[in-house]
Amino acid sequence: MDDHANKEFRLPGSEFDALHRQWDRRRFLTRTTLGLGALALGGLFGKQLGGRGMQPPGSSGLEEEILSALPHFAPKAKRVVYLFMSGGPSQFETFDYKPGLISLAGQNLPDSVRKGQRLTGMSANQAILPVAPSVFRFDQHGKSQTWISELLPHTARVVDDLCIVKSIYSEAINHDPAITFLQTGNQLPGRPSIGSWISYGLGSDNENLPTFIVLVSKNGQKDQPLYSRLWGNGFLPSRHQGVQFRTGRDPVLYLNNPDGYDGSDRREMLEYLTRLNRLQNDSYGDPEVEARIAQYEMSFRMQTSVPEVMDTSREPEEVFELYGKDSRDPGTFAANCLLARKLLEKDVKFVQLYHQGWDQHGGLPKAIAQQCLATDQATAALVTDLKRRGLLEDTLVIWGGEFGRTVYSQGRLTKDDYGRDHHPRCFTMWMAGAGVKAGLSYGQTDDFSYNIVKDPVHVHDFQATLLHLMGIDHERLTFRFQGRKFRLTDVEGKVVKGILS
Repeated sequence: MDDHANKEFRLPGSEFDALHRQWDRRRFLTRTTLGLGALALGGLFGKQLGGRGMQPPGSSGLEEEILSALPHFAPKAKRVVYLFMSGGPSQFETFDYKPGLISLAGQNLPDSVRKGQRLTGMSANQAILPVAPSVFRFDQHGKSQTWISELLPHTARVVDDLCIVKSIYSEAINHDPAITFLQTGNQLPGRPSIGSWISYGLGSDNENLPTFIVLVSKNGQKDQPLYSRLWGNGFLPSRHQGVQFRTGRDPVLYLNNPDGYDGSDRREMLEYLTRLNRLQNDSYGDPEVEARIAQYEMSFRMQTSVPEVMDTSREPEEVFELYGKDSRDPGTFAANCLLARKLLEKDVKFVQLYHQGWDQHGGLPKAIAQQCLATDQATAALVTDLKRRGLLEDTLVIWGGEFGRTVYSQGRLTKDDYGRDHHPRCFTMWMAGAGVKAGLSYGQTDDFSYNIVKDPVHVHDFQATLLHLMGIDHERLTFRFQGRKFRLTDVEGKVVKGILS
């Protein structure tokens, strides 16, 4: 007889009893004398511990756990959407207007500007480093009269909502360490991502969706790879990792029931699996077991919540017109921006969009025009849509890549064609919404957009400011691992108070 088909399968109670009998009195007392009080206190606080649960052995104590898990002060932002332009958008063709370069076109970059700073291997052996002015027109927009490239006409319309920071800098000069640095606070892989830190510190406001969700554009040029570790949990409990939502039949991998199973089968299986996992947790006290139980339960609830949030068919026509024609094509940047708005409405705390294709070492004018065409309207639409729904006031929107581009052309320079190498010394990002000054341009670069001359903002400063807007003191949100406390900003970072509203 088919046990599954007749729903007669049961894990015998005797097997559970046998596992329980492995506990003798000495072992029980050893493992529980220090834990019963903590469990009782944890029950009193419940979910206010941000969903973090107990730290592994070696943590600095329950008192620190309680204090660190809560917001340290009133947050300005309840949620974040981070539009990551992977590859390094050129500041010259977007936000950092340098009209003085026109008269210097083709001249070698002065040594007094470069100051011996290292170059990548792709341009280090060039005989000259010819200055390459942008071929695109800039105009002033909004009440702030901010200079914006003609490539970004939709962004120009919302410029008075933006806080444009032109003085971001990093030490990482190549893509993988630079992206890893922006996303995790360290150039080496293995650290938790920003979204994971926020999930760990603040927990979830929606029990039916992950705290941290990732969307990757299908219409971005795949010039540089993206690795799932960029939204990984590192050494934090696994329930804090980012969950990638995809297009197609399975938006979340392995979420749907296997063939021949229905919801009641899945529920029954989870109940027995949970009992087994709790026995293992009672025996070994591994916090990852509890994390796994929570993930299974979340997956079961997501079977209902994910199809609902992924369905945009009920959106009115004017919404698709706002985001652009690509918003009807699931998986495009525009469609992901629309989906991000829906996720934010559901109180998902951290939504990360990745759009590849900004690494333009050659043929930059044509390539960056295509990138801006694919992203500009939807980016501005997201800001507009959040604002008109009353969400922008407590949502932080971030736009930017891992570094900027060089003032000189990599390789041949012609009137209408050139490329730019990597440049971490200064680049532009912008923020909008909760807690940041609107209509502000912050920081200043020199005439070559090569060095910062006013208000430098290090990557760790940006990360500290992001956490601050979420109500988190970046120096207090720590996790003990391998004998030391780790944090997103490592041993650096300061809040950039000049951009705070």
